[in-house]
Amino acid sequence: MSSSERLTRASADTADAPVLVTGSSGHVGANLVRRLLDKGTKVRVLLRRDSRNEALDTLAVERVYADIRDIEDTRRAMEGCQGVYHCAAKVSTIDGNRAHRREIFECNVIGTRNVLQAARDVEAGRVVVTGSFSAVGYELDDPSAPSDETMQFYPMERTMPYERSKVLVEHECLRAVALGQDVVIATCCAVVGGADYVPSRLGRTMCDYANGKLRAYVDGGFAFVAARDIVEGHLLCMQKGRTGEKYIFASEYKTISDILDLYEEVTGLPRPNRRMPTPLMYVFSEIASFYLSRFHPSFPQRFTPGAIRLLKQRRHANIDKAKRELGYRPTTIREAVHEAYAFHHARNSILNPSAKRPHASDDDSQEAAFSPSPELAAADD
Repeated sequence: MSSSERLTRASADTADAPVLVTGSSGHVGANLVRRLLDKGTKVRVLLRRDSRNEALDTLAVERVYADIRDIEDTRRAMEGCQGVYHCAAKVSTIDGNRAHRREIFECNVIGTRNVLQAARDVEAGRVVVTGSFSAVGYELDDPSAPSDETMQFYPMERTMPYERSKVLVEHECLRAVALGQDVVIATCCAVVGGADYVPSRLGRTMCDYANGKLRAYVDGGFAFVAARDIVEGHLLCMQKGRTGEKYIFASEYKTISDILDLYEEVTGLPRPNRRMPTPLMYVFSEIASFYLSRFHPSFPQRFTPGAIRLLKQRRHANIDKAKRELGYRPTTIREAVHEAYAFHHARNSILNPSAKRPHASDDDSQEAAFSPSPELAAADD
């Protein structure tokens, strides 16, 4: 076989190989898988058998079961892939108990190390790792000033185990790059949008609002990203990102009051006007989180000390690098909120009969964005 024939054969093999997505049942991963399928990309998803995996039901994907904390499992799951999107992570805004903190470390840090090692071992090509904006530094004298990729995480104050773990995830990525691996980090802000099967904290908050369970709020703000935008960011990182670089993807900065205005718009229900003083809520959340983390660790906590601290900082994201180098063009959080509401309404998570039905256009966009094409559905049969 001539050299040109070998190159042609290698190109064909690469084009036919699937990409691997970890964390495909989570908010970012579920949206990413749907976008890849819509593009005609072959997708293999790495799943844990003990996780909620309904986000992949009916989708024409290849399923492999493994735990990224096991390097041998991960290596076997990655065989034959060309390109990896590592979205899997244990997300949490609580300090938790010792077991909780260890789980965060093992899932996020050791898991990332194993994914990168496995990708090197089987020559799976570029790895795009989902980073977190909470691992990006900020201006110490003005935390609300826009943060960019050059700003170092500040470890000299109280931070959440999740935040610290995502800093170490970046360290693992840079360590892999130093070994010659092709790795790019797609830094994610607070995600809003559909295909939120678990659901996320923001998804639960929207459902609580629509079901009349949210009667007060804590003011503050954060950089939010539409689900479709963070997915676009991952694709751009795979296609155009520079090895060893990270890129921040956000859509808009919104205050909690802004988000409640959007919830009022989509649900038709009046927003709560009772704003709880931040210092009071911080003290209350410390007591509640301490008790729940130790005696009821599975109970979902909404306003945790870590979440309140982040909201109080009112952090903005500088996305100039992603725009300049990758051609990133964000959409709006208003669109994302409408998509999220249509998704949760369709899943019967909105039980309040007084809540509005989504607009027909929102239902249509959900169906287009989160259903496989007829060709892929036929292939799945």
